[in-house]
Amino acid sequence: MKRINKVAVLGAGTMGARIAAHIANAGLPVYLFDIVPPDADGPARDKIAAAGLDAARKSKPAAFFEPSLARLVSVGNFDDDLKRIADVDWIIEAVVENLDIKRSLLKKVDAVRRPGTIITTNTSGLPVAKIAEGFPDDFRRCWFGTHFFNPPRYMRLLEVIPTADSDRAAVDAIAHFCDVRLGKGVVFAKDTPNFIGNRIGTFSVLNVMRLMQEMDLSIEDVDTLTGSAVGWPKSATFRTIDLVGLDILGHVVSNMMQNVRDERSELQLPDFFKKMVERKWLGDKTKGGFYKKQKGGAGKEDERLGLDWRTLEYRPRQKPKFPALEMAKNVEDTGARVRMLLGLDGGGPQKGDKAGQFLWSSLSDLWTYSANRIPEISNSIVEIDRAMKMGFNWELGPFELWDAAGVEATVGRMKKEGKPVAANVEKLLANGKKSWYSDDSEAASGQQYFDFGSATYQPQQVPEGVWSVTVARKSKGVVKKNSGASLIDVGGGVGCIEFHSKMNSLGADIVQLIAQTLKPGGAGDNFDAFVITNDAANFSVGANLMLLLMSIQEEEWDEVDMAIRTFQNMTQAIKFSPKPVVAAPFGLTLGGGTEISLHSAARQPHAELYTGLVEVGVGLLPGAGGCKEMLLRAVDSASSIRKDGRGESVELMEAMKKAFETIATAKVATSAHEARGLGFLSDSDHITMNRERVLSDAKNRALELARAGYEPPVPRTDIPAPGESILAALKMGVYLMRQGEFISDHEVKIGNKVAEVLCGGAVSPGTPVSEQYVLDLEREAFKSLCGERKTQERIQFTLKTGKTLRN
Repeated sequence: MKRINKVAVLGAGTMGARIAAHIANAGLPVYLFDIVPPDADGPARDKIAAAGLDAARKSKPAAFFEPSLARLVSVGNFDDDLKRIADVDWIIEAVVENLDIKRSLLKKVDAVRRPGTIITTNTSGLPVAKIAEGFPDDFRRCWFGTHFFNPPRYMRLLEVIPTADSDRAAVDAIAHFCDVRLGKGVVFAKDTPNFIGNRIGTFSVLNVMRLMQEMDLSIEDVDTLTGSAVGWPKSATFRTIDLVGLDILGHVVSNMMQNVRDERSELQLPDFFKKMVERKWLGDKTKGGFYKKQKGGAGKEDERLGLDWRTLEYRPRQKPKFPALEMAKNVEDTGARVRMLLGLDGGGPQKGDKAGQFLWSSLSDLWTYSANRIPEISNSIVEIDRAMKMGFNWELGPFELWDAAGVEATVGRMKKEGKPVAANVEKLLANGKKSWYSDDSEAASGQQYFDFGSATYQPQQVPEGVWSVTVARKSKGVVKKNSGASLIDVGGGVGCIEFHSKMNSLGADIVQLIAQTLKPGGAGDNFDAFVITNDAANFSVGANLMLLLMSIQEEEWDEVDMAIRTFQNMTQAIKFSPKPVVAAPFGLTLGGGTEISLHSAARQPHAELYTGLVEVGVGLLPGAGGCKEMLLRAVDSASSIRKDGRGESVELMEAMKKAFETIATAKVATSAHEARGLGFLSDSDHITMNRERVLSDAKNRALELARAGYEPPVPRTDIPAPGESILAALKMGVYLMRQGEFISDHEVKIGNKVAEVLCGGAVSPGTPVSEQYVLDLEREAFKSLCGERKTQERIQFTLKTGKTLRN
């Protein structure tokens, strides 16, 4: 398979610059070129590309995993630098959506590119084959579409659009590279207008706007109904349009209007939308769209206003009240919630239930429209579902959501109401099948889907290495389970410890299962190695604060002490396990989640890792070995620079300052690369770019360690305590922060406690201390902070609001 070692991106607009940034995230050198500004000389000739790179550097959310990766992007221009693309393996065209401009640039590219160099377009709407029409054979063989979604670092979807002339080997090489190195979920689309994601997404948005007007709902009503209630993002419909930009949606819709004729071509953008575009109310980029922020007066908070689409006037944002939605909020499973909202759970549709009426109309239309698009835009339901989940952050794709609601029941209701029914769903039911998907423990994906060509279920194919805990559970089975965690056999002698509590918060059940699994004679005896990971959105948000607060309020100090000891024993069991334990963290990995990761033999994180010891935010400090592990890392990094450095050496002082700042300011890394810089990952830890490959990579890492004859570390008794000199320096820093009024009196107390634990107390510098000694200091400091009223206020505030209180 062709290897991709260097890439060129042509066009340094929003998308081009961010695609280049994400390729740099993968560690590859990349060229970023654009046009020469009129009358420019010298370095100013690269001004447009340089501005694009600068915008990517400053973008929020960050386009780069860490700022230093921008060094891999070299800027240039089409006139002076195009010849440099002769040494790249992949060229991505991302210039303005104009057929003539694209063709003119590509003719120049063809004159200088090496034969066989892959070249793709990031067009979101132009026919891919038409762009390269009449070009030489070699060019057309190496030409296809690669449609990234914005922002490329965070949106996993990549639509790959081959043409009739595209060489399959070239297409496969890019698909594999984007999967493994860029972390993309690759979906193969046909060369039809707006491909898959934007075709279905645009229909859904236009239909929702139609229903809103017909049912006289407000934008807030629609956003309440089309958000997390149906497993769609919280930004729902109109907040999402504000984020994307009304002009961008307008462009996508006009492309569809001009080039698509289907059974729903009557749908179009409403007049109020067109007037908003005329007035340049384009969303966040113009500080106002369907919503806008109004600055609060003196001492008042900013107010978010909502638009009344009927009058085009802003008014205070409304809080919709739908009784059906209030009831459904308590249902955690999305499928069960949707069935309840649609009146398909046996209750039947309720009279006057606007929420149910709106959702039934919008979802039944979406299902019919999606089913009618096969084989027009894709040959299978799988590609459509994957495109909507990864490109629009839907929890379930249209066909998965249809399965959850019940295909037979919904089709029966459609027929009863005289609604059109897609021929494809008739075909499914006529073949005796009642769902689009069915479990298949033999398939690598764990499921099969209804294939229209054969009119039978076919295994859903996935690339090798794409795997999940859910699939492993179906095929291998659960060895041990309690309410918070499970031990699952993932094959090859590896056991996976999976968390499944709410938000994966760590309570006694998870702590107990880990301890029981790792102890000799326990549930994990038949395994050679372990991984700790799960399929949720976040690895773990840390310890269960509610349970802790209840013990504190009841002044059950022995219970608090026992809980901390048990947690500490669990992290030590992970560290000193005779069998390697590999943590595979991802997403939010906070507090106790970070402590579990720090104590593992190795870590195999996903690139999108948001990890940190955040206990200070709730008035506490890391109590399960987090302080101890950060001290060990500081001592080891100082001694790696100067072997026999004294307890108060400059190197140790710098390392301790960094560890102290990380804990005392509750720093959270915003990527795995940043986590390495903060000391949460070691240099030997590998990073997985694709979320769907985390389990597979972690399992392989665990087996590597086991096969290499893994020897667990021995508990250390010779840690040279930084002691009183560095403690005094850290406390002086805390004092100065208070003098400058950057922190409160309570934060002084917390900061001093963190400093005391990290320094091993007020002992002589270099005094040898053991790991257990530091754990004891941690536990005592944690308990004493639990007794502080202001800490209790912080915990209560965080539990109530999800935010931190500065008191």
